[in-house]
Amino acid sequence: MTAELVRGQNHPLPQTRLEIRVSAGTPIVAGATLGDESGTVRGTEWVAHPGTPTLPGLEVSRQAAADHRLAVDLEALPQDVHRVSVLLALPPGAAGPGRFAAVAAPFVAVTGLDGTEVASYTITGLDAESAVVALELYLRNGAWKVRAIGQGYAGGLADMLVDQGLPQARELAAVILDAVALGASRSVAAPPPRTSDEARVRAGAPGTGGSEGGPAGAAPPPEAAQQPLTDGGPIDYAHPRRKTTAPPPPPPTAPPAAPGEPPVPVAGDATGWSMDERLYNQVWGMFEDLARTTASYRSAVDFADSRMEQELDRALADPRSRIGSTGDRAREEASARREQLVDRAREAFDRDLTQLTAESEVVEPALPPAYARWDNPVWHAYRVPMEIPMALRVGDLRLPERPELRIPMLVRLPLERGLWIDSGRSGSEAAAFMDAEQVKRLAVETAVALAARLLAVYPAHEFAVHVVDPAGAAAGAFAPLTRAGVLGEPPAAGAQGVAAVLARLTQRVDLLQMAARGGAGADALPPGTDTAEQLLIVNDFPHGFDDRAVNQLRYLADEGPSVGVHLLMVADREDASAYGPVLQPLWRSLLRLTPVPDDHLADPWVGHAWTYEPPLVPSGSAILGQVLGQVADARRAWPR
Repeated sequence: MTAELVRGQNHPLPQTRLEIRVSAGTPIVAGATLGDESGTVRGTEWVAHPGTPTLPGLEVSRQAAADHRLAVDLEALPQDVHRVSVLLALPPGAAGPGRFAAVAAPFVAVTGLDGTEVASYTITGLDAESAVVALELYLRNGAWKVRAIGQGYAGGLADMLVDQGLPQARELAAVILDAVALGASRSVAAPPPRTSDEARVRAGAPGTGGSEGGPAGAAPPPEAAQQPLTDGGPIDYAHPRRKTTAPPPPPPTAPPAAPGEPPVPVAGDATGWSMDERLYNQVWGMFEDLARTTASYRSAVDFADSRMEQELDRALADPRSRIGSTGDRAREEASARREQLVDRAREAFDRDLTQLTAESEVVEPALPPAYARWDNPVWHAYRVPMEIPMALRVGDLRLPERPELRIPMLVRLPLERGLWIDSGRSGSEAAAFMDAEQVKRLAVETAVALAARLLAVYPAHEFAVHVVDPAGAAAGAFAPLTRAGVLGEPPAAGAQGVAAVLARLTQRVDLLQMAARGGAGADALPPGTDTAEQLLIVNDFPHGFDDRAVNQLRYLADEGPSVGVHLLMVADREDASAYGPVLQPLWRSLLRLTPVPDDHLADPWVGHAWTYEPPLVPSGSAILGQVLGQVADARRAWPR
């Protein structure tokens, strides 16, 4: 029976190999410290955190996430360790809450490797604290116990480490937060929150919603995947022109499934005020379902492996049983039981994947242009829209267990952060068979495809694109934009061209920020000010950039998105290595994408490494030119 602890209460631990599960409803940092008999953390080598996630007998998550799983093997800890403290902290920055009072009470559970819950603790009573010691595992009279702590620190992670006696506390806190910021720049945003009457997988459907979706150790429940919270409560992700009341449920468009059968997939069966919003929510639901069912399957395989190891350890503890038929029989029996568990998990996993594949086959053809691949027939009926859509497809995401199942990667509009197309040679298999020039060419083509999508989904004259190509090295790749006439001016070349474009855009950001601070409307801006959203494509950075231009670029990356100035960089980070750490905030502020498939993106709940595929136009297709031609015609016909 699970012990539900209150602050200060302890409970014996029946085993030494454990898993600690954390659910917070918003991305948090999870770590752990090792303490000696007096509870002192002797050095940074006794702290497990996202930058150093593995210590002997201890492993923590590599990034901030809404849900964490910490693995603990008490017998493998260093001999001097008598205490393991589990730490939780809110990552700093304007994008998330700054105190625990603004988030749901974190929930922490200690479980066995089979998923059996030993003890749980809901951390209540927190207010201005941004870091908390959730619980501790401690050794007393030769036996390990767990105690609920709930000690919060308004000074954050640094004060918490100082309190534990760590000499280099503040330096290590800075290292941890740097590692978290680096992980955040590579993360796929969490899906939109769900209402209580909106279960993506309907009752009886296999997978995340039913009881047969996998063993204990499955991914956390849907309510754990929430959007970040601010100090004042949930962020309002509603479209500015959308109603603020709860959206209606989807209309019944398909007959109910037969008893025992999975529901019939229907495009747009999520809640929302429009089909655009329903499809957006449905795509995110598919993404979350795939993440969770894969986490359940991987957890089941890990449990099967661990159980086999334990059985072999017990069976072969006697040296006399390690050789001969007794040892062989023990190995065969343990292996057979492992395969039985894995086969059972795979059966449930395949059932979930089959349902998701069927849903994808229905949803993909129904997507509007903003969400559709370039090979979708919807582009052949394209017309310049009158309203901005909710989101834009910037590529596809997949997991290695089912590579043919691709989930659209959607980002909200207007863009909340800039994009970085990494033109360097990454460690992916696709890049290994290409030379550097091929990767750079594909990077520019990816940028052009993304810019064309943005131009296509905005109404005429509500989006403008500027190109900076200092050496003119990508003139051929930018030809679709220049040939269609959708650029206000030719790509800027040379240091003078770079300086001129950056000066105009930084001045625009300054003007709009001053107007916003003064409460003035667009009519108060100087005559001739372009009020359309702006996209700056920068190729071959830092070529042609002096120190002033670099500072202006950093300013645009930080301040531009709030006033409609967005950055799309095509760059190899190694080319800018001479600037040292001064550019680290720039890279972290941008969402890194790759021109070739690469598994560099992670989700914020279960931490899967997703393979990203760029939205390139199919070879030989003329659709890009057709779409840009219509955009250019609409811009010329727009009344001035």
